Amino acid sequence: MIREQLAAAGGAAADLIAARETVWINPGRQPFARAASALPFRRQDAAEAAARLRRFAPLLARLFPETASRGGLIESPLTEIPRMKERLRTDCGADLGGGRLFLKRDSDLAVAGSVKARGGIYEVLKHSEELALAAGLLSGYDDDYTRLASPEARRFFAGHKMQVGSTGNLGLSIGIMSAALGYQAIVHMSADAKQWKKDCLRARGVTVVEYAGDYGQAVARGRADSDADPASYFVDDENSRDLFAGYAVAAERLAGQLSDAGVTVDGAHPLLVTIPCGVGGAPGGIAFGLKLIYGDSVHVFFAEPTQAPCMLLGLMTGLYDGVCVQDAGLTGRTHADGLAVGRPSGFVGRIMAPLLSGEVTVADGRLYGLLRLLWQSEGIFIEPSACAAFRGVLALPAEAMRRYAADNGLDLDRAAHIAWATGGALVPPEQRRIFLNTRLPL
Repeated sequence: MIREQLAAAGGAAADLIAARETVWINPGRQPFARAASALPFRRQDAAEAAARLRRFAPLLARLFPETASRGGLIESPLTEIPRMKERLRTDCGADLGGGRLFLKRDSDLAVAGSVKARGGIYEVLKHSEELALAAGLLSGYDDDYTRLASPEARRFFAGHKMQVGSTGNLGLSIGIMSAALGYQAIVHMSADAKQWKKDCLRARGVTVVEYAGDYGQAVARGRADSDADPASYFVDDENSRDLFAGYAVAAERLAGQLSDAGVTVDGAHPLLVTIPCGVGGAPGGIAFGLKLIYGDSVHVFFAEPTQAPCMLLGLMTGLYDGVCVQDAGLTGRTHADGLAVGRPSGFVGRIMAPLLSGEVTVADGRLYGLLRLLWQSEGIFIEPSACAAFRGVLALPAEAMRRYAADNGLDLDRAAHIAWATGGALVPPEQRRIFLNTRLPL
């Protein structure tokens, strides 16, 4: 029924069910001032998350020495990529004119090497803080949080489990952080998960449970196992307010980086951001944070694989998590393992409905071409799923995007564009070579 309805609708809907790359402009987007009043999140939620991460910074610096130079802050660089901008023009026909192109390199975030280091690590820390305060390991928010690295604290956390279902990157962030604190860390991984990610987790003492099914099965089984154990905590990527709040902190930090780069964001100088999307938690939290700071001057697009555009399908139909990509005749299978999700988060979808500017979809073959362009032009490696972030720039010549720019009075010659790279730093060298040499048809 869903497939037939989408076929009859034509346009982006017809492209979606045909697994063609498409551009969808969100007809439900509202002015942020109006949308914000009805949202279940407020600026205070992001502020509290930022404060909690500051409290934990000394502990993170001790547990992960690579963060010590930043005082335990887990943050990624914002890098202008003019050579990539030129290659996108000459090789792909995407001319940004006078606009500037940046890469937000969450691919290089310390500890977990992906955007999931934001929300995933934050949720583990928040739960650990609650446990530690209740057990007397911490006396209050002004205590020395490095006490949680003591043998006593590790023995305490060893009596608790931390579980999550994942296609890969969220599992890495939850598993690595939980194991570092001493938890029994268990990651339930779907068939889409890469072997190197499983190996990475096991090398850190994390239990990896593998499934022949998709992301949905891994989450369902992981949640059931956790719910059966009073000492277990399950990180729910589909519905977690804590994950969402952790991701939202990214925007405040980005604002400082844009200022340092001389970028003005206002009505005359728009900011266009494209973020790869799986179930929706990470891009949703980041988008919310960006809207808090920049309001209607920021235009956020999600990018999804042509065979797994679950968030787009949920938003387009208004069914949110009441529909999956298989209902539209799609497989849900993609080389972009971090985006291989068949059913979106309804929690996030409903928040994004009045905020998101639109969505773009991308073919697997294009991801590898973009990976090579970035490597050749800037010497920067990101994993294939992260390359979906460039699809927003490639879509600018499309009629739907030109109309969106005209309708919103966007002067693209005065715009800043951000491709939000979501993962890649932990990819082993041999796997990098494989990715760089992979060629698929579009």
